[in-house]
Amino acid sequence: MAKRKLYVVWNGLQPGIYHSWSECEKQVKGYTGAVYMAFDNLPQAEIALRSDYKDYFSSKPKTNNKTKLYVTTASKPDLFSICVDAACSGNPGIMEYRGVDTRTGKPLFRQGPFPNATNNIGEFLAIVHGLGYLNKTNSSITVYSDSDTAIGWVKRKSIKSKLVKTPENKFVFELVERAVIWLKENDYPNKVMKWQTKLWGEIPADFGRK
Repeated sequence: MAKRKLYVVWNGLQPGIYHSWSECEKQVKGYTGAVYMAFDNLPQAEIALRSDYKDYFSSKPKTNNKTKLYVTTASKPDLFSICVDAACSGNPGIMEYRGVDTRTGKPLFRQGPFPNATNNIGEFLAIVHGLGYLNKTNSSITVYSDSDTAIGWVKRKSIKSKLVKTPENKFVFELVERAVIWLKENDYPNKVMKWQTKLWGEIPADFGRK
């Protein structure tokens, strides 16, 4: 019996280790700039996932010639879409988020500043705000975010944050609760895609504060 392969997804809908090709395919099929590789054992896969894929592939033993790194065509992003991003002065700190038209850079919405929040929460709220914004206009275009964490939260319809609730950030937690409820109660046709910063440069919604 052939040994089952494991798959490391560096770039995909949700980066991670997958235990079958069908699980891996769901993360990379149709994903521009997807990067993934098959492995024979879990320790090897875990080491690879913690590394940059270029560094790992260039340093792997030359005897392992059957292992192939798969990189999908790095085409340009879909310009008929919206991009969202968040900025946080300190983490936690003062947070705000916004969405823009990818093609024109035209601002579509902006919220904040909110005290004692985190960047991940801002990225999550930005995606959900973008989906709600498009829902109101019956638009099915893509929403781009450069945050793997926030995209994962949106797909799971829940967040996992260590931020402690205080009187100061009570409103932010209320916004998160509303966003989670919206995701659970609404269907949407829009794809939520990872903005490939290494390939395309900074996301158009970036606040430029790095």
